[in-house]
Amino acid sequence: MTTSLVTGATAGLGAAFARRLAADAHDLVLVSRDADRLDRLAAALRAAHGVEVEVLAADLATDAGISAVEARLHDPARPVDVLVNNAGFGNRGTFLDVPVADEVRMIKVHCEAVLRLTAAAVDGMRERRRGFVVNVASVAAYMPRGTYGASKAWVVRFTEGLVHELRGSGIRFLALCPGFVRTEFHARAGMDASRLPSWAWLDADAVVAAALRDLARGRTVSVPSARYKVAVALARHVPPAVFGAASTRTGRRYDPKR
Repeated sequence: MTTSLVTGATAGLGAAFARRLAADAHDLVLVSRDADRLDRLAAALRAAHGVEVEVLAADLATDAGISAVEARLHDPARPVDVLVNNAGFGNRGTFLDVPVADEVRMIKVHCEAVLRLTAAAVDGMRERRRGFVVNVASVAAYMPRGTYGASKAWVVRFTEGLVHELRGSGIRFLALCPGFVRTEFHARAGMDASRLPSWAWLDADAVVAAALRDLARGRTVSVPSARYKVAVALARHVPPAVFGAASTRTGRRYDPKR
């Protein structure tokens, strides 16, 4: 039986990954800060799919939280075959509008936790010569705007580097770069995204399905939806100052502070 560990599992893309992997008969380890929501999701997945579901309440913005998940990934008696580094959040406002402590916390979750958990998972995967790691980034990785985009750009480059450095190990890596997805992300950040056009939104389950297809095809980066593929292609060729200005204007449309 395959076991998958998903961080940020109680909502949005994390919950969509958990549902899809459970439907594919994976046993699960679900990680989130909210123990009550973890328990409810675990019970629902057990009932719907008959899989084993373990819950691990951990805050990946803390060393203790990261260490707890590392310890689970290092457990040789209960190997993890698939790691989905999904936990993340956004901060409302531009640089210096956001407290530096909040920006550092974002780097902790988006970068340090991803690095440490990937290292812990890959250690055993390399010995078994099999495994998958999905690191959830964003199309924001290609937009020069703030700490969020910078942290997601790191996730993409980190993942691409792993593909080359661990070639032949039997492990596959994927950076998932969705656009706007209908989740709790914006509400939790205090952002009003109601004025974004309907065409900009992606469905979480569809994003996960696209990611798993791209993983099976051996791709390193997955950008679900043709419209966001076009956006990324433009971002790679349009001068950063132009794309940065457009990204900032878009951000202000759903930032209540502006």
